[in-house]
Amino acid sequence: MSILDKAIAAITPPESDEARREATREAEGVARPGDWLSQILGHHREIEAQFEHLRAASPAERHAEQKKLALLLTAHAIAEEAAVYPALAADHQVGHAELAYQEQSAAKMELGLLERLDPASEDYRDKLEHIRGAVLHHVYSEEGTWYPKLAQSASPADQERVTARYAEEYARYAGTEGQLFTR
Repeated sequence: MSILDKAIAAITPPESDEARREATREAEGVARPGDWLSQILGHHREIEAQFEHLRAASPAERHAEQKKLALLLTAHAIAEEAAVYPALAADHQVGHAELAYQEQSAAKMELGLLERLDPASEDYRDKLEHIRGAVLHHVYSEEGTWYPKLAQSASPADQERVTARYAEEYARYAGTEGQLFTR
């Protein structure tokens, strides 16, 4: 992690685990089975679990686990960028849509930089934790306010459109109907 990254992290500490759990509970409260929000919540949990698999992996296993994480994150990001962020913008949340897009672009770039590091090094572990923290913050913002607001305010037709489009884009990138891999 760069000196700038460390300074920013010190000034803006991450949300607590309890705050993140509360945001998730709020989002789960407005999600409906099979809708775009429930799909996203499931993908967020898969991403969080994959971060844990990567963190626990031996240096020899990290490359394979990192590829799984990159696939999950990229499929999820592409689907959100194509389906959900335009809906956020239409829902008068243009700033949230733009910020979310920038955060996801940064995460994808940071994952590319992680590939260049020795998986046994401290730099690798620091970079991984930086990425994980940024992704957890991104998820917190989406689940805590942005997505519940969208789920409550979008018309039924818009909800259906976002649901179909999100699933279509996720499957297109991932090459599956939701499960990228099994353990």
